[in-house]
Amino acid sequence: MDPRLLDAARQAMAKAYVPNSKFTVGAAILGDDGVIYAGCNVENASYPEGWCAETSAIAAMVLGGVRKIREIAVIGPGDQLTTPCGGCRQRIAEFATAETPVHICGVEGLRRSFKLGELLPAAFAQENLA
Repeated sequence: MDPRLLDAARQAMAKAYVPNSKFTVGAAILGDDGVIYAGCNVENASYPEGWCAETSAIAAMVLGGVRKIREIAVIGPGDQLTTPCGGCRQRIAEFATAETPVHICGVEGLRRSFKLGELLPAAFAQENLA
């Protein structure tokens, strides 16, 4: 894992807006341009209208003009793995391949790495629209 990913994800996690759940999440993407794009979860009083950290990071990447994820790190609190939700797995798949590393971190560091294809097998992707 690119060490910059963990640092960027930690910094993003610290800025999460979570007045309801108090569950802070950060994400950081290494784009194919070599730049790190980070995002945090942003809640809304009208559940479920908030944004996940992965969604925020993808939006920052797209705004930066990048369309390919090299690897992504997600960090959350607690003892359990904070893996991307189903919707975020699909969003990541839009800009990644089944081989793209997805690193799951806790405040202490890397906990486990997956390939996107392990988290979202048989994904529906752009190829399905052809």
